[in-house]
Amino acid sequence: MTNESTRPENNEAREDDHQHTPVGDSEAEIETEEEEEGGANTAVVNGRVIEDPSVEVIDDDEDLLDDYPLDVEDIELIHLRISSIRALKLERFTQVQKLCLRQNSITDIECLSPLAQTLVDLDLYDNQIAHIHGLEDLVNLENLDLSFNNLKHIKRISNLTNLKNLYFVQNRISRIEGLDGFSALQNLELGANRVREIENISHLTALQELWLGKNKITELKNLSTLKNLRILSIQSNRLTSIAGLDELTSLEELYISHNALTAITGLEANENLRILDVSNNQIAQLANLAHLSHLEELWASNNKLASFEEIERELGGLEELVTVYFEGNPLMWEAAAGYRIKIKLALPRIQQIDATFVRV
Repeated sequence: MTNESTRPENNEAREDDHQHTPVGDSEAEIETEEEEEGGANTAVVNGRVIEDPSVEVIDDDEDLLDDYPLDVEDIELIHLRISSIRALKLERFTQVQKLCLRQNSITDIECLSPLAQTLVDLDLYDNQIAHIHGLEDLVNLENLDLSFNNLKHIKRISNLTNLKNLYFVQNRISRIEGLDGFSALQNLELGANRVREIENISHLTALQELWLGKNKITELKNLSTLKNLRILSIQSNRLTSIAGLDELTSLEELYISHNALTAITGLEANENLRILDVSNNQIAQLANLAHLSHLEELWASNNKLASFEEIERELGGLEELVTVYFEGNPLMWEAAAGYRIKIKLALPRIQQIDATFVRV
């Protein structure tokens, strides 16, 4: 399963459920959830509560899976205005490994327990889920995508200890929580939420990718135990400096564009960096990069860089560097037509300047 919404090439982008309240929830929480689930725009159709009466509901006698063999391993029902998982009668299928219900109108996660022994991949991207319930038995899940829903909290998934990939992109989550026991998790995506602080992830020691773009984070912290982290994406936040990455010696890709950085610092220990994106900041000097001998791509567009001499000094000795982005800086405007020529002279081995490949 891949989720494209927070990948670096889409830098501008990438929120629990239902009737039976698990033991241990407080009365205050129960009341809050019941209030959130009700409202003037709800209606009861075939015994099920839906939020919008105008949404087309699958009737109980309509079977979208009638043509599927009972031993099917992959069920994919995308953009079919499905509002009820119960109506799909999934208990018929005993070998399902992947269930994809993207872009539907599902509000409740229900009736998935019969798939617990075989289900590995569950994709509920772009639905109307506001509360997480109904996943308790899915202990073999490795991939779970709840992106583009209405979740405010990460709850009731702590038993899914085999998860490797977990996606919560574009919800309304304000706090990283509920991830205890996820020792196998390799990829965590929380882009486009309301997170203000990096917390409660220091135990995720197998984590290789962490995607936190488009949040409200002001500080890089609580990352030192993530020794296996290869990709950190934290673009479009509120960072004013690069710090707290000293222990991340395996880091290969750092996406930190669209923040409030004024200088490139704090990368002394990150010698395995291959891609560094500092675009759309307030950086006035190119510095502290000459030691990054494995750097292949530097994206530094839309800053305040004005010196070709700094480009040559910091990047000229980087033999693996093939791509640079400097458009939108003063050095581009001042050099005018000579901009690309000057970069090529400073970096003779370069293969791509901005979006254009260099002619040999």
